[in-house]
Amino acid sequence: MSISRKLLWGVPSLLAVTALVFWFSACAREHSNPSYATTAKVDCGGKQSLKASGSTAQANAMTRFVQAYEKACPGQTLTYTSNGSGAGVSEFLRGITDFGGSDSPLAGDEYTTAKERCGSDAWDLPVVFGPLAITYNLEAVNRLTLDAPTLAKIFNGKITRWDDPAIKALNGEEMPMEPIDVVFRSDASGTTDNFQLYLDAASNGAWGKGTGKVFNGGVGEGAPGNEGTSAKIKSTEGAISYNEYSFAQAQRLFAARILTSAGPDPVAITADTVGKAVSGATIVGQGNNLVLDTSSFYKPTHPGTYPIVLATYELVCSKYADPQTARAVRAFLQSTIGPGQADLEDHGYFPLPNGFQAKVLSAVDAIS
Repeated sequence: MSISRKLLWGVPSLLAVTALVFWFSACAREHSNPSYATTAKVDCGGKQSLKASGSTAQANAMTRFVQAYEKACPGQTLTYTSNGSGAGVSEFLRGITDFGGSDSPLAGDEYTTAKERCGSDAWDLPVVFGPLAITYNLEAVNRLTLDAPTLAKIFNGKITRWDDPAIKALNGEEMPMEPIDVVFRSDASGTTDNFQLYLDAASNGAWGKGTGKVFNGGVGEGAPGNEGTSAKIKSTEGAISYNEYSFAQAQRLFAARILTSAGPDPVAITADTVGKAVSGATIVGQGNNLVLDTSSFYKPTHPGTYPIVLATYELVCSKYADPQTARAVRAFLQSTIGPGQADLEDHGYFPLPNGFQAKVLSAVDAIS
């Protein structure tokens, strides 16, 4: 599961939490690693081999998390199946896995089912942030600007050609006279859920297809996982999709700059632009169930804010029936929130702010 591509942006160093709101500022790479990452105590022990599944968006980060766990706790490991948030939730609820990975928190009756599965409340614990890139493959275009209304019309089939006047108006140049090939996630996906939440909130009514883990656009070709959609974009001239940024980097895909209502300049993915988005996230869950409200991401009020960012969660039992499983899950997450946060920017992710690491770690330590 090694990752060879490097991100082309630095990461923030000054991180704080005020009134459960995250504030970020970017600076030089030599200050990038969260100081808390090297000091988290990892209480090793318990079940030797854990099993988890779910979000493909966190798959590349999971590589780092497993490495950190194996280094902190020699002889212990975790097997992660990257099969999509929908599958991750389902397998966790059915007791197939020890915990699940999802880009969307549990909702509605899922909490009831999780309580029956766990014999206790289930918690959503965010472990990392990841920007979603609007990836495309156009041989003649290496710099593309799009906005939410135009994206909505592309992904619901109202705009079908790259030389559509709406796209040309945003880019101020001739666009290829070729059809648009929409690529979407064929599996139930938290990445899709977050993308559709953005379209629903930011497109001024142009989307009109609702939200959820299943793609509702009604056009295009499906592919499984971020792995599948990013590979499809790389091999298909004229294609467009939405990918967690680490997969865009790994495939060396072009990513569109996004125009928002906050300012006149289109916004690319950088540590600074993602950090500005994350600064608006607030905790809406109760107690140790650390569900985030990310709605402020989609229509930013500050210029230079990248608007399509997701938080990815681990879904855990607050109290496991098997104490050995509980201890191992706790140790894995301690290493994830500690040393596992180091150098995540090299793999397409944005680490938790220092103060919030402490809050998540407090919840992790309470797992029994």
